[in-house]
This record gives sequence, structure tokens and C-alpha cells, in this order.
Amino acid sequence: MQDKLYNYLLMLGDNSMILGHRLSELCGHGPSLETDIALTNMSLDLFGQVRSYFQYAAKLKAGDATEDSIAFLRTERNHHNALLVEQPNEDFAHVITRQYFFDQYHLLLLEQLCESKDEQINAIAHKSIKEVKYHHRFSKTWMKRLAQGTRVSHEKMQAAVTSLYPYTEELTKANAVENEMFNQGIGADLASIKSVYYEEVDGLLSNIGLQKPEEGFFYKGGKEGIHTEHFGFILSDFQYMQRTYPNMTW
Repeated sequence: MQDKLYNYLLMLGDNSMILGHRLSELCGHGPSLETDIALTNMSLDLFGQVRSYFQYAAKLKAGDATEDSIAFLRTERNHHNALLVEQPNEDFAHVITRQYFFDQYHLLLLEQLCESKDEQINAIAHKSIKEVKYHHRFSKTWMKRLAQGTRVSHEKMQAAVTSLYPYTEELTKANAVENEMFNQGIGADLASIKSVYYEEVDGLLSNIGLQKPEEGFFYKGGKEGIHTEHFGFILSDFQYMQRTYPNMTW
């Protein structure tokens, strides 16, 4: 049971950590100063959530485990984030679409985790949901603004939706750990989240004139540690200092 809870915390933390890293890459590269600062602050919000999850995970792991060792010293196959959050920052349309697809899921997830029987997960969810409500409002507003803006912005948004929509199903497709956590009253019911998620996402896309892909193919594997080619580059950036200078302290 404790091992499954530990792995569940990794899944929760890894999504926020990898997406937070992707957003941090945009610092100084936003389309405007206000948007640049907003994206950077969202990155910091996500890293704050990661710290809470990984501090709790380190207590469960015991021994010499710390939040830093969990964050920086795992190999690719031991990361359990969904594939969506590791997709690159192709352009601003991709950044916003990726963010909205994740934010809609994240908000629904935290709403259920606010009812978790695990006191620490419950507390983390109550704190995090205030931040994620802003993230969701930000990304949803930009989805509408770009899709209903110029011809070029609409085309870029359609290209982003076509590229990223096939990564969404993994968010709401429960694996064995998630099912066990739900059965224990600790985790969320992803089956109930899925129906609401696609009602919201598909509804928004339809309202702003964007088409979801027709073929219905979805990527998966990230939760099981099987990642895209982009992930190795993320780890090389993210883990450089800890790998180069083992046991370093600030």
C-alpha cells in the first residue's frame, strides 16, 4: 500500500514538474511582458506543487531520500508523467493548447483530491486548486483569443490541436496504481473525470471553431515510464547540475 501511494505521488508530481520545466523554458521568450510573467509564475506554481508531493514522497521512501533526490536522480523509466506535458514549445499556440488540455484535467483532478482520505494529499489539493483555477482561466481565455483572432492565429491553433489532442486520453485513463488509490479513497476517479473532461474540451473546441482529429488515435505510455524522444533532452537540462556535481548543496 505504501509503495503504491509513493508511486501515486510520483505521478502527481511528475506531471507538474515536467510541465513546469517546459514553461520555465519560455522565461524571457513570451509574446508580451505580461504573458511572459504569467507563464513564469505558472511554472513556479507547478514547482511549488511538486515540492509538496515530493516532500511527502520522501517521507514515505525514508532512508536518505529527499525531495531533491526524487526530483533529480531518477532515470527516464522511473518518471511517470503523461506524454502531453513533455511535448515541446513549438510556438505560442502549442504552449497554450498543451496548457489548456492539461489545466482542464488538472482542475477536475484537484476537485476530487480535495476529498481525499489522505490528509496530506487533501491539503496539497486545497492549496493547489487556487492556483490551477487561475491557470485554467488563463489558458482557456487564450484558446478563445487565438482561435477567434486572425487567420494565421486560427491556423496555428488548429495545427496545435491536431498535434496535441491525441495525447489527452492518457490523462484520464487510469492505470493499476490510480485504480488502487481510488479504491482506497485516496485518489481520484478518472472514469468520472473523463466524461466531464471531454465534454468541456470538445465543447470549447466546437465553440471556437477548432476541429479535433477524426482518426481517434491516442498516444500512451508515459505513466508507465515509456516516453517520447523529447524526454531525454528534458532530463539532460533538468538533471545536469545534480549529475555533474553529486551531493552538491546550496
